Amino acid sequence: MAYDLEERLLAYSVSIIKIIERLPNTRTANFIAGQLLKSGTSPYPNHGEAQAAESPKDFIHKLRISLKELRETQRWLKLIQRVPLITKTELLDAILKETEELIKIFVTSIRTAEKKQK
Repeated sequence: MAYDLEERLLAYSVSIIKIIERLPNTRTANFIAGQLLKSGTSPYPNHGEAQAAESPKDFIHKLRISLKELRETQRWLKLIQRVPLITKTELLDAILKETEELIKIFVTSIRTAEKKQK
Protein backbone atom coordinates (compact mmCIF):
# COMPACT_ATOMS: atom_id res chain seq x y z
CA MET A 1 0.00 0.00 0.00
CA ALA A 2 1.33 3.43 -0.92
CA TYR A 3 1.91 5.97 1.81
CA ASP A 4 -0.88 8.54 1.71
CA LEU A 5 -0.41 11.60 3.91
CA GLU A 6 -3.76 13.03 2.83
CA GLU A 7 -5.61 9.93 4.09
CA ARG A 8 -3.57 9.94 7.29
CA LEU A 9 -4.46 13.59 7.94
CA LEU A 10 -8.13 12.85 7.27
CA ALA A 11 -8.06 9.98 9.78
CA TYR A 12 -6.28 12.30 12.22
CA SER A 13 -9.03 14.91 11.89
CA VAL A 14 -11.65 12.22 12.52
CA SER A 15 -9.79 11.11 15.67
CA ILE A 16 -9.64 14.69 16.92
CA ILE A 17 -13.40 15.09 16.40
CA LYS A 18 -14.05 11.83 18.28
CA ILE A 19 -11.97 13.06 21.22
CA ILE A 20 -13.83 16.38 21.24
CA GLU A 21 -17.14 14.52 21.37
CA ARG A 22 -15.94 12.70 24.52
CA LEU A 23 -15.22 15.91 26.42
CA PRO A 24 -17.65 16.87 29.19
CA ASN A 25 -20.09 19.73 28.71
CA THR A 26 -18.31 22.20 31.00
CA ARG A 27 -17.13 25.74 30.40
CA THR A 28 -13.49 24.67 30.37
CA ALA A 29 -13.99 21.63 28.15
CA ASN A 30 -16.15 23.59 25.72
CA PHE A 31 -13.47 26.25 25.35
CA ILE A 32 -10.73 23.66 24.81
CA ALA A 33 -12.99 21.73 22.41
CA GLY A 34 -13.36 24.81 20.21
CA GLN A 35 -9.61 25.43 20.16
CA LEU A 36 -8.84 21.77 19.51
CA LEU A 37 -11.43 21.56 16.73
CA LYS A 38 -9.75 24.46 14.92
CA SER A 39 -6.14 23.38 15.36
CA GLY A 40 -6.65 19.61 15.14
CA THR A 41 -8.64 19.58 11.92
CA SER A 42 -6.72 22.31 10.12
CA PRO A 43 -3.64 20.29 9.01
CA TYR A 44 -5.85 18.28 6.64
CA PRO A 45 -7.18 21.20 4.54
CA ASN A 46 -3.88 23.08 4.81
CA HIS A 47 -2.09 20.08 3.33
CA GLY A 48 -4.55 20.28 0.44
CA GLU A 49 -3.69 23.96 0.04
CA ALA A 50 0.02 23.06 -0.01
CA GLN A 51 -0.64 20.57 -2.82
CA ALA A 52 -2.20 23.43 -4.82
CA ALA A 53 0.51 25.93 -3.91
CA GLU A 54 1.28 28.66 -6.42
CA SER A 55 5.03 28.58 -5.78
CA PRO A 56 7.66 26.70 -3.77
CA LYS A 57 7.56 29.54 -1.21
CA ASP A 58 3.76 29.21 -0.92
CA PHE A 59 4.13 25.42 -0.57
CA ILE A 60 6.54 25.81 2.35
CA HIS A 61 4.29 28.44 3.94
CA LYS A 62 1.27 26.09 3.85
CA LEU A 63 3.32 23.25 5.30
CA ARG A 64 4.45 25.54 8.11
CA ILE A 65 0.83 26.41 8.91
CA SER A 66 0.05 22.70 9.22
CA LEU A 67 3.09 22.21 11.47
CA LYS A 68 2.06 25.14 13.67
CA GLU A 69 -1.45 23.74 14.04
CA LEU A 70 -0.13 20.28 14.89
CA ARG A 71 2.05 21.72 17.62
CA GLU A 72 -0.90 23.66 19.04
CA THR A 73 -3.03 20.52 18.92
CA GLN A 74 -0.34 18.61 20.80
CA ARG A 75 -0.49 21.16 23.61
CA TRP A 76 -4.30 21.01 23.88
CA LEU A 77 -4.21 17.21 23.97
CA LYS A 78 -1.59 17.22 26.73
CA LEU A 79 -3.74 19.66 28.71
CA ILE A 80 -6.81 17.44 28.30
CA GLN A 81 -4.74 14.49 29.48
CA ARG A 82 -3.25 16.32 32.45
CA VAL A 83 -6.47 17.79 33.87
CA PRO A 84 -7.91 15.09 32.99
CA LEU A 85 -10.97 16.05 30.97
CA ILE A 86 -11.39 12.50 29.65
CA THR A 87 -11.55 9.69 32.18
CA LYS A 88 -9.78 7.18 29.93
CA THR A 89 -6.63 9.22 29.36
CA GLU A 90 -4.99 6.26 27.61
CA LEU A 91 -7.26 7.10 24.65
CA LEU A 92 -5.11 10.17 24.20
CA ASP A 93 -1.86 8.20 24.03
CA ALA A 94 -2.42 7.04 20.44
CA ILE A 95 -3.44 10.47 19.14
CA LEU A 96 -0.48 12.10 20.90
CA LYS A 97 1.83 9.55 19.28
CA GLU A 98 0.29 10.24 15.87
CA THR A 99 0.62 13.99 16.47
CA GLU A 100 4.32 13.56 17.21
CA GLU A 101 4.80 11.47 14.06
CA LEU A 102 2.95 14.01 11.90
CA ILE A 103 5.05 16.84 13.37
CA LYS A 104 8.20 14.92 12.37
CA ILE A 105 6.85 14.35 8.85
CA PHE A 106 6.07 18.04 8.38
CA VAL A 107 9.44 19.18 9.81
CA THR A 108 11.22 16.83 7.37
CA SER A 109 9.02 17.93 4.45
CA ILE A 110 9.71 21.61 5.16
CA ARG A 111 13.47 21.00 5.39
CA THR A 112 13.42 19.07 2.12
CA ALA A 113 11.39 21.73 0.34
CA GLU A 114 13.69 24.48 1.64
CA LYS A 115 16.77 22.61 0.36
CA LYS A 116 15.18 22.20 -3.08
CA GLN A 117 14.36 25.90 -3.15
CA LYS A 118 18.01 26.93 -2.63
